Amino acid sequence: MSGRIPIEDISPSVACGRYPARAVVGEYVPVAATVYREGHDAVGANVVWKGPDGRRRRFVRMEQGPAWTSRWYAGVIPDEPGRWTFAIEAWSDPYATWRHAVEVKMEAGQGSIELANDLAEGVSLMQRASQSIIRIGGDLARDHRGALADAARSLADTSLSLEQRVKQALDLGPLLHEIPLRELITRSATHTIWVDRQRALYGSWYEFFPRSEGALVPDPTHPESIQTPVHGTLRTAAERLPAIADMGFDVVYLPPIHPIGEVNRKGPNNTLHAGPDDVGSPWAIGSKDGGHDAIHPRLGTFDDFDAFVARTHELGMEVALDLALQCAPDHPWVTEHPQWFTTKADGTIAYAENPPKKYQDIYPLNFDNDPDGIYQAVLAVVRKWISHGVKIFRVDNPHTKPVNFWHWLIAEVKSTDPDVLFLAEAFTRSAMMHGLAKIGFTQSYTYFTWRTGKQELIDYANELVAAADYMRPNFFVNTPDILHDSLQYGGPPMFKIRAVLGSLLSPSWGVYSGYELYEHVAVRPGSEEYLDSEKYQLRPRDWARAAAEHRTLAPYLKILNEFRREHPATHWLRNLRFHQIDNDVIMCWSKVDHATGDTVLVVVSLDPHDVQWGNTALDMPALGLDWNDRFRVVDRVTGAEYDWGQFNAVRLDPHDQPAHLFAVHKY
Repeated sequence: MSGRIPIEDISPSVACGRYPARAVVGEYVPVAATVYREGHDAVGANVVWKGPDGRRRRFVRMEQGPAWTSRWYAGVIPDEPGRWTFAIEAWSDPYATWRHAVEVKMEAGQGSIELANDLAEGVSLMQRASQSIIRIGGDLARDHRGALADAARSLADTSLSLEQRVKQALDLGPLLHEIPLRELITRSATHTIWVDRQRALYGSWYEFFPRSEGALVPDPTHPESIQTPVHGTLRTAAERLPAIADMGFDVVYLPPIHPIGEVNRKGPNNTLHAGPDDVGSPWAIGSKDGGHDAIHPRLGTFDDFDAFVARTHELGMEVALDLALQCAPDHPWVTEHPQWFTTKADGTIAYAENPPKKYQDIYPLNFDNDPDGIYQAVLAVVRKWISHGVKIFRVDNPHTKPVNFWHWLIAEVKSTDPDVLFLAEAFTRSAMMHGLAKIGFTQSYTYFTWRTGKQELIDYANELVAAADYMRPNFFVNTPDILHDSLQYGGPPMFKIRAVLGSLLSPSWGVYSGYELYEHVAVRPGSEEYLDSEKYQLRPRDWARAAAEHRTLAPYLKILNEFRREHPATHWLRNLRFHQIDNDVIMCWSKVDHATGDTVLVVVSLDPHDVQWGNTALDMPALGLDWNDRFRVVDRVTGAEYDWGQFNAVRLDPHDQPAHLFAVHKY
């Protein structure tokens, strides 16, 4: 502790200030500190808030919470990306001290004689405040100084009653709150907030395999029953982009598009022996055709990729590319840099294992053998894809690589390309997931997929809100690796329910292709792997037929994404508030946008089978309302309008309407 007035427990602060806190442009960032002093004199506090250019922003005064906590609060909103800093200034507030003393003494019946010293001190205060206010300049400063001078004259005028003498000075409370007289100013250490573009926090992701966007060709020997899939290309995959954009997605995520190893290639459903026509796993990267900086020849060329990126941008989306730091046995790095891998006692290179799982088609990198060489090679790969328009990388299994490597890599990339984002695909120990977020990962996959009960969903969401200073979740409802049991047996209603939860609990959410077709068959009971997984084989889908037969969730996904775009309240994480409802399988939550007042209220049933009823007990202040207020809600799905208050009955039918997506309108 140093300085005249103690300042403690400042937030946001990540790992005691070791790493920057995180925010995005336009986000309301709560700032807090504990400030106190000896005796009974009043104190005040403010935030010194500086942008990436080092210029100090407007004065941000902090407000005190419950007096016994000595906790002070404010909020700041960054308006551009980059490195922002803030510090807390604590100070003695002589005007507030004086005003409290005068009011208490007058309430006790003391008169002008007893308050003679207080009145004289008030004159001095008005004069000192007048001098301090000169710095704001202009006509406003002149007006304020005039009011202070009038108050000083009244305080000194013995011909007036005590009430008349102090009235003007007491009335200056609002002015001297906004432009306070500050004495004994003490400043804290400087803290850092790294501010990203808004896509770092908010966005809808759609994952699909370009190679599956080919065609189905009838077998001439069995034209009515057997069809052979044709390997898709980046050009044919681009034809899928308008449909993805129409569903309202912001990010098109591509699994690895690099050459796939031929040695130890996996066959359908992860079998160990691939046939001559089997395409292998895209995560087994590298062959004679190149490595991480190359494109699979059957997908096309860099010209084709550039055209794909350009088309994505034309449709208002952007591309995320998989960054999987592992190699097939025939990756060029294996022969060019054998020291980058782990050699076993028998002289062979160790393939990847996560017992009991074995990945014979993948060699993991050993970052301890030649860290400088590996670091520079990976950085060159990332920068190559950035040069081709990739600004988002979904990083495969970052928890299996050294944390200090990621800290270095992300810092190096952001030093030249600060708008590049990194999503951590790390389903692992909580400490590792949070650690990766602290050292620089922009977003993280989460345990959302495995949270299905009401209370565990609430607890987990609140846990993520508590970590919002550094960790941003992305709620994928499914992935090529994760087909949760709830989707296998919940039917189409559960697909709707999980989409509502993913898209409206979290600012970022994602869907793996096929979700909209209710794909739900696992490779075996108890497994979360898809039958005929797209990781190992082509899986073209007949989108047009599904739409014609109304066997698609695409229209509902469009509604969800449109609702998110229409309501800025859904773009944030910190504003998530849960409300009481007397049914253990119905959830209710709200979000309010700090800047616009936009408010949404979501009520969703977790039961995919039966109709559920519930009665809300809303936290009205959380909605910006008084306890007895009435308000109007409009359902985004049906257009129905209701007059609501704190207590409301809801009925949710999983086959018709498992959720209400309400916009809240105050009367």
